[in-house]
Amino acid sequence: MKRLLTYLGQYRLFAVLAPLFKCLEACFELFVPLVVARMIDVGIANSDSGYIMKMGALLILLGLIGLSCSITAQWFSADVAVRVGTGLRKDLLSHMLGLGYADIDGVGTSTLLTRMTSDINQVQTGVNMFLRLFMRSPFIVFGAVIMAFTVDVRGALVFAVTVPLLAIVVFGILLGSVPLYRRVQSQLDRVMLLTRENLLGVRVVRAFGMEEREKKSFHEANDLLRSLQIFVGKISALLNPVTVVIVNLAIVVLLYTGAHEVELGILTQGKVVALVNYMSQILVELVKLANLIILISKAAASMNRVDAVFGMKNPIEKTRGKGMQDIFPEDDREVRPGAFVWSEVTAVPEEEPAVVFSHVSFSYPGAKGESLKDISFEARRGETIGIIGGTGSGKSTLINLIPRFYDVSSGSVIVNGIDVRDWDAKLLRGLIGLVPQKAVLFAGTIRDNLKWGSREASDEALLRAMSVAQASDILTKKKEGLDFELEQGGTNLSGGQRQRLTIARAVARDPEILILDDSASALDFATDAALRHALRTETAGMTVFLISQRAASVKAADRILVLEDGAAAGFGTHAELLRSCAVYREICLSQMSEEEVQRSEEA
Repeated sequence: MKRLLTYLGQYRLFAVLAPLFKCLEACFELFVPLVVARMIDVGIANSDSGYIMKMGALLILLGLIGLSCSITAQWFSADVAVRVGTGLRKDLLSHMLGLGYADIDGVGTSTLLTRMTSDINQVQTGVNMFLRLFMRSPFIVFGAVIMAFTVDVRGALVFAVTVPLLAIVVFGILLGSVPLYRRVQSQLDRVMLLTRENLLGVRVVRAFGMEEREKKSFHEANDLLRSLQIFVGKISALLNPVTVVIVNLAIVVLLYTGAHEVELGILTQGKVVALVNYMSQILVELVKLANLIILISKAAASMNRVDAVFGMKNPIEKTRGKGMQDIFPEDDREVRPGAFVWSEVTAVPEEEPAVVFSHVSFSYPGAKGESLKDISFEARRGETIGIIGGTGSGKSTLINLIPRFYDVSSGSVIVNGIDVRDWDAKLLRGLIGLVPQKAVLFAGTIRDNLKWGSREASDEALLRAMSVAQASDILTKKKEGLDFELEQGGTNLSGGQRQRLTIARAVARDPEILILDDSASALDFATDAALRHALRTETAGMTVFLISQRAASVKAADRILVLEDGAAAGFGTHAELLRSCAVYREICLSQMSEEEVQRSEEA
């Protein structure tokens, strides 16, 4: 909750004015029973219509002033709540974008989405209601008790008994319902997860005819959420009837004792009505307060869930490591992705390898075994390194260590002579162009998407990148050219077109290291071959990592790393591996004819 207070502190003026105006409204409301009492005891008792009209006008005036104060307070509280919610969403998104892959994998996308939307909405509502009622309701409750004592001490003793009894009921129900609300939010995560999975995988679900099973699974999770909500709702629903019964019993006692005192001439009829009105005000405000406490409890639970995400720290620090301190001893220059090349930083000997893996092992958090085991190889500048292996052999895991999306468990990954753990993360990734397995495009123009690689890239540079990626035909088919609008995810393009655009986006950065993670799987063999040829001829000096399931895609690489179950089974040229690596030869035989393999081996 400390984090929430820091956000409220940014709008402290409105956050203070909102409850103050509510308390001002409450003051006028507390005067109403006294005015009614005077109207009865003086105006009605003496048949003084002028006095009655004067008191009636005073009631209207009190109501109008109270309404103005209430509207003002609600405007202030709503403004603060919306601003706090906006700030939380903005900062939470920024924080989530800075989390490590391991953190995102562990928490789950659906949970992060729930905390970004439902939980922050709950916090926003809680802030709004808290500022409106947290001072008003207690103010009226205690104010009504004090005013009751000014009216009649003996009658006010009923208040002294009723208010503590109501507090016990309210807080007892509260303690029983708050833990259940936490379970409701957790189950909401589960429903969100199933919804997201089914929406993203709707084609797979339909292709395998699993609609009924997925419906059943969703209905079970949704029914559990409903049952939890109904159960906690029943507990919360006890609040109103129990408090109403207690207050009405108190009113009965007031009327009974008040009637007796009126008969004895100790108390006037107007004062009895005032006491009953004060008791009714306490009833209304305690119900409001109880509902507010439940709402705040839900908001607090949601804020704790949001705060838990803020509490997740990326183990991959984004500050400059010791290697960077040697390069920039006292320099605080701004680091912008895509705007730096190594030559700007320091001169690197030409013989210095671009990337070195030295006895690298890696295991995912919570995994029983290692995904990579003692991998050692180096990639020279301008060299193309092919990486091939069966599904689950660790190809994508290996290349994710270069931009330091994950940290090695042991060993080291060295880029331009410096361990990646000693690099500034932005500067390191500014040297790398990455094309992931799944083509990810964003809503906007083709130009906007390509400029993710380099914001300063000219249209000529973008067109050159499109040409290298064999994507020029996309522009010729779209009359808008680079201004063609892409739908979210690039759904108005084919799979091959999306892949080629993601390759063009990486090439547009003009990186020193280009990583293609099985990014040509949707391309036909001719386009794939043309792409590899363009990369070799148009990107001289660029170190390329080419990950593929196809032997034909990697065989022209300068050297090829063969992975099997996370271990290096071979490293060399295509011809060398055919002679020395049984795993590679088996892969080639599964994809090419015996004659082709034989010719390659002889070459």
